[in-house]
Amino acid sequence: MEPFELTASEAAHAIRDGRLTSEALVRSCLERIEDRDPQVRAWITVDPALALAAAREADKRPAADPLHGLPFGVKDVIDTADLPTTQNSPIFQGHRPARDAACVSIARSAGGILLGKTDTVEFASGGRKAATRNPVNFAHTPGGSSSGSGAAVGDRHVPLAFGTQTGGSHIRPAAFNGIYGFKPTWGVVSREGMKHYAVSLDTLGWYGRSVADLALMAEAFQLEGMGKTPPVTLAGLRVGLCRSPVWSRIEPAGEAALLLAARRLEEAGAVVVPFELPEDFSTLAEVQDVIRRGEGRASFLDLYISDRHRLHPELADHCEHNHGITARTLTEAYDVADSCRPRFAALFESIDVILTPPAPGEAPEGLHTTGDHIFNSIWTVLHVPCLAMPCGRGPRGLPVGVQLVAPRFQDAALLAMAEAMAPVVDV
Repeated sequence: MEPFELTASEAAHAIRDGRLTSEALVRSCLERIEDRDPQVRAWITVDPALALAAAREADKRPAADPLHGLPFGVKDVIDTADLPTTQNSPIFQGHRPARDAACVSIARSAGGILLGKTDTVEFASGGRKAATRNPVNFAHTPGGSSSGSGAAVGDRHVPLAFGTQTGGSHIRPAAFNGIYGFKPTWGVVSREGMKHYAVSLDTLGWYGRSVADLALMAEAFQLEGMGKTPPVTLAGLRVGLCRSPVWSRIEPAGEAALLLAARRLEEAGAVVVPFELPEDFSTLAEVQDVIRRGEGRASFLDLYISDRHRLHPELADHCEHNHGITARTLTEAYDVADSCRPRFAALFESIDVILTPPAPGEAPEGLHTTGDHIFNSIWTVLHVPCLAMPCGRGPRGLPVGVQLVAPRFQDAALLAMAEAMAPVVDV
């Protein structure tokens, strides 16, 4: 096995045990990128000399930090002082921020090695799509807006990468690339140094190739309960099978994956029961759309005024017609979200975790689309932690997965439950 094939947690153990150096791991990842990225196009910027120098420095120190010696990728809407942050926009080509975003600083302080910047939908919002292709089938999208990060981890260019989510930009690419993705509770990870689209929805998350990988990063970010949450056993675990109010948008591959995961969990001793959200939660997908567009106006107004000729029409529309969203409709959307959020945790009296689709089905064909975020919007607007987990392949041979959801601030508990569920679901 080549070092690039190791998961982050496997590589971390090998480095701690003295069986692997950070430099060897980074070199292996760089060779993988050189071999595969001309076709996958996951990266906007890679600086081999910078990464190798950091890896050599890491090898001089004891492996005491959670991410010691592990390379990671950064979605190119997140600031890095050493590398350009282009936002995949003609306005920001060559832009060099003065300092790292908070998440990059934390990952580096935890021993991580910045490998490069991954491609993204413009401003993680709309307009220009990433050039990235699905590594399983180049004719299909890798999802988005965290397109490059999802594909880079899926194609084993790098063991960890950051993404972001305002609607479904993080969880959906995890499903389309057959990897694990974690979107924490809104607000528990700093967004300083990250481009905002909708400030009350934007959430920073990360990708890995196992639950243990996701937990490593959660440990680095000191999420509450990490290292203190006891292991979970599947026997008696109460799983709520939630088709969600947008079930009419499901595709056969997505339905099959959800039911397969439920059957596997039940056979392993979990208690799987149907779960439905209350009727007044049924408008949350529309609520998310109104909030996203309403707050998007403020996010793009400066560029609309100063660089209108270089701002994509899809983004400029937020400052013009914006689907007729007014202060009144935005206030009404806020009120619905504010009413549902505190009541969501009470729905878990009879279940421990929700099992629901992460996407309608397999990744769509073509790079003109990143897929539909409809199965993510509800959970994003509720501010709850979500975890994407692979569950085989669909009829076209593309990855499909499932999504796990828990109440706000139950991030560590969700990771513990996912650790128990993964060996049964992802087989």
